Amino acid sequence: MAQQARLEIEGTTYELPIITGTEDESAFDISKLRSESGYITLDSGYGNTGSCTSEITFINGEAGILQIRGIPIEQLAEHSDFVETAYLVIFGELPTVEQRERFDRLIGENSKLDESTLAQIQAFPADAHPMAVLAAILNVLFVHEENTTIEPGNREQLEEHSAKLLGKTRTIAAAFYRASKGEKPIQPSTDKGYVAEFFHEMFSTDTEDHEATAEADKALNFFLLLHADHEQNCSTSTVRMVASSHANLYTSVAAGVSALWGPRHGGANMEVVRMLEKIQADGDSLDDVVAKVKDKTMLLQGFGHRVYRNFDPRAKVLGGTVDALLEQLNVEDPLLQIARDLEQVALADEYFVERKLYPNVDFYSGIVLRALGIPLEMYTVMFALGRMPGWIANWAEVNDDPKIRIYRPRQIYTGATKRDWVAPADR
Repeated sequence: MAQQARLEIEGTTYELPIITGTEDESAFDISKLRSESGYITLDSGYGNTGSCTSEITFINGEAGILQIRGIPIEQLAEHSDFVETAYLVIFGELPTVEQRERFDRLIGENSKLDESTLAQIQAFPADAHPMAVLAAILNVLFVHEENTTIEPGNREQLEEHSAKLLGKTRTIAAAFYRASKGEKPIQPSTDKGYVAEFFHEMFSTDTEDHEATAEADKALNFFLLLHADHEQNCSTSTVRMVASSHANLYTSVAAGVSALWGPRHGGANMEVVRMLEKIQADGDSLDDVVAKVKDKTMLLQGFGHRVYRNFDPRAKVLGGTVDALLEQLNVEDPLLQIARDLEQVALADEYFVERKLYPNVDFYSGIVLRALGIPLEMYTVMFALGRMPGWIANWAEVNDDPKIRIYRPRQIYTGATKRDWVAPADR
């Protein structure tokens, strides 16, 4: 017999089924509470609300655990690359050699943009925000697709459109970057790896094709892989909400891009770099910085996380390798030393320890992108490239589940009580 929790309201007891996940996470099922009692629950920001069941990603924030389809993020970071991890996120298993070759081929073959789409990208103002362009053009892609149907459970259709989104999103990002610099876009080839092709499209010139070094390829693969999925964050929850209305995949991930845009989410790595640059420019000692944080005259970017009450495992992986990555890239960045010193001071200070303010993935990811020559305004777009597999996978879970109802949260109204309309002369 399933476990039950009991809730007593005004002398009446209501039984709430307890749902337990495969990693022993438990939740009270309140889906019938309103119909049975007239009450709803209030959880501002959904910090304690499970919006769905999912087979994609498991996080234990207290223990600092992140597993993608059951595989620890540390193992993926050591042994995998972005495309293989993307396949795992979307389809649930690591690809065989044949499956990986097919997926690589599909991404390459579906990376090109038609001339009208390229013209639209070039028509945006040069100073337009890249995330606005990305969200807009993702919807444009849907318009140009001859067949956008993805039937529930149809793996072949999902694979085709997943490859198109992974390939074309990369091309959109590079094409707008070039357009913002007054340069013509470069259509992708099909003989390079995912990351190498991105560098080629971003940084090639009229006279020279840019070839990424093995070190740069590894570093960006590392960044994208660590961002592939992260459970029900703001942008992923947005994708699922839009998908619940039976919106198509392209429109749903475009909504995810818009949600990711904000500085509290995908824009956080930019804020870290800006903070480190300001510390460097002001010449403040780390003691001065810590004092400003404590008296709340400065916000310490890149520390703390909504879910983790321990070290963000992605930050631990990235922080443990960032020195080697920069050394391999032959980059000496004074901001890295500031970041290292700030990390050590914060981890040893009781103020931060008590509040469990550990470095998160954004603390080091911006430094990696900076070392790779990625412009600051493109950082959030890079996050979107990495998160695309997670958005696709979550959209597919909604699409495949016939029991999913349209998302429709309730609210507690706190406005004016009923009142009558007043004629303009009497107001």
